[in-house]
Amino acid sequence: MASNSPSPEGIDVPETPTAGAWGEWNPTEDSARSVRGKHRVLKQRGGLARSSTVLGVGVIAAVGAGGIATAQDRPQVAISMPSLPDLPDLLGGGGHAAGAAGTDTAAPAGAAAAQSAGIPGQADGRGHGQADAGEALRHRILQQAESQQEAVETQARADAERTAREAAAQEARAQKEAADREAETARAAAEKAAAEKAEADKAAEAAATTAAKAAEGGGSGSGAGAGTKASGGYSLPTSSYTLTSHYGDSGSMWSSGHHTGLDFAAPTGTPVKAVGGGKVISAGWSGAYGYRIVLQLDDGTEVWYCHLSSMSVTSGTVGAGETIGRVGATGNVTGAHLHLEVRKGGSTVDPLAWLESKGLSV
Repeated sequence: MASNSPSPEGIDVPETPTAGAWGEWNPTEDSARSVRGKHRVLKQRGGLARSSTVLGVGVIAAVGAGGIATAQDRPQVAISMPSLPDLPDLLGGGGHAAGAAGTDTAAPAGAAAAQSAGIPGQADGRGHGQADAGEALRHRILQQAESQQEAVETQARADAERTAREAAAQEARAQKEAADREAETARAAAEKAAAEKAEADKAAEAAATTAAKAAEGGGSGSGAGAGTKASGGYSLPTSSYTLTSHYGDSGSMWSSGHHTGLDFAAPTGTPVKAVGGGKVISAGWSGAYGYRIVLQLDDGTEVWYCHLSSMSVTSGTVGAGETIGRVGATGNVTGAHLHLEVRKGGSTVDPLAWLESKGLSV
């Protein structure tokens, strides 16, 4: 704009230049048009301000000598500056601008750096925002990958544990089945052995009964005595026997150094009978004697029946000639036989002499 105020040198400047001074000049559209490339004004994008270059050019043109632009042989041209938005808003608070007066009082360093890099004023903040967003996205992706990896590892551990449990259960079932088979085999073998023993006992009993009937009527002394005939209320302890060891025999087979009884060798299962009337005061296992029955007669004499295979009477009163057990080979023996002991007052006596004293022929 023109001014009538004195210039800095004190020279009055006419309000309007005359044609005689510069010559007549009428600006045309071409001469008034901005030279392309010198004063390019960037179009506003998304609310952003025009380039600060326009502001700089406008300020230089506006602050000429005394506010008047001169040119040789050309009239003055008034330059008007468009109003600019607040630069701090555009440049992210990086400075202050006097847009209304057309004068740039402070050039924001952040805006100049952004403009020189071809980035809008908000480039720094937006770049940091984008970097933060990218870092957050990367962090979320890593967290998701770690979660998925942990889930896979957890599932793998669970599968391994389940497989181990199933294998252990299968192994336990296999062992149980094997044990059941072994137990069944053992039961079958025991049943078979029991059946065979029962058959053997029946056969032995039948043979003994037949032999007893055939030999009934008397014994044969110390040889093949077979009689069990009672004499005066007494009976031989067994039948179909052979005397193998007598009372007082010495040898290493007896713990006391000598034999304390009389041995009647007979097949296993041969009936064993009470030599006289009395009561059974003991029956059961007795170490080296094997299965033993102790019969106490009415006069207090004790008769021991040892190495029995079975016991028919284990308590109560019996009569002479009654079957109380069967010949066997239990305890300390070398074969099936009946070991007969006779004790009076706790001491052993010769069974052979005692039997003969009762009128029995052994």
